[in-house]
Amino acid sequence: MEMAYTTPDDYEDYPVITNRSTSTVCNTIDINDFCKNFLPRFYYVIFIASVLGNGVVLLVLYKFEKLNTVTNIFLMNLVASNIVVTLTLPFHAIHYSNQWIFGEALCKLVNSTDYLGFYSSILFLTLMTFDRYLAVVHCVVANKQRRTCYAVVLSAVVWIISLLASLEPYIHFTVEEYPIEGLVCEDTSNFQWKLFSLYKQFVLFFILPLTVFIYCYFRITLTVLATRMVGKHRTVRLIFVIVLMFFAFWSPHNIILMINGHGDPKQCSSLSYAEYVTSNMARLYFCINPVFYTFLGRKFQNHVRGVLVSQVPCLSDRISFSSSSRMLA
Repeated sequence: MEMAYTTPDDYEDYPVITNRSTSTVCNTIDINDFCKNFLPRFYYVIFIASVLGNGVVLLVLYKFEKLNTVTNIFLMNLVASNIVVTLTLPFHAIHYSNQWIFGEALCKLVNSTDYLGFYSSILFLTLMTFDRYLAVVHCVVANKQRRTCYAVVLSAVVWIISLLASLEPYIHFTVEEYPIEGLVCEDTSNFQWKLFSLYKQFVLFFILPLTVFIYCYFRITLTVLATRMVGKHRTVRLIFVIVLMFFAFWSPHNIILMINGHGDPKQCSSLSYAEYVTSNMARLYFCINPVFYTFLGRKFQNHVRGVLVSQVPCLSDRISFSSSSRMLA
């Protein structure tokens, strides 16, 4: 997630230093140079990789899959969440390379959209995990309840919750002008709101999903081992790795946020570097998970080979695929 900018006037209220400003409390010149030289290029690379990766997932779903299955509805919504975050990256890249040139309306919209994609992505990962739990552990009940209407309604609920949660940055972000930085799109909320946002994100979008994942996969593992459901192993392993990688990329950032949010402002240099690095590690996830779909899903690999053969016929002698393969349904 893009961290809110904090200006020198905020130091008395909020100890987290995450901006490109400098002050007597914490000199961030080196951090500013790091962000200006590295982050724009990094965001452009993520943007291209994410558009291509998520685009391949959507293309394969459209060409080879039934779009009205429960799993594929959730998967399409997850990819849509990733794309929502991806579309904000060029704005952030330009912001770090120079200043905010898009006006206050887009400042609010871009940051709110960023949070919308992030929150919805977490919730759809949680929803997919819980759906797998129902399909494996309570398969009899799930076969009766898991219908298209069920997936559409739950997906709509996820987007509504994510939209409500992302209204806060729309309200609090604004454009300020500073002598050195120029125009900066930043969070102008007070310390109490920032602390509330920190705990909201940590509890609702980290601890709660983690609890659901641990419980669901513990029960799924026990069920698969007890019933020897060989056909389910690959599906469970695929979703498990996707979720595991999400927390591998997202946990460090949450830990740094909790430390930085209650730490000493004078120690901000190393923490600010860590906050930027872990924040962008988390962003990297949004272009990596399509890679897992491609390389861990055998049926998805088959679909991709089918796309290659259909687009480049000369590869048909070197690439084999089955036209009857189905995905995560």
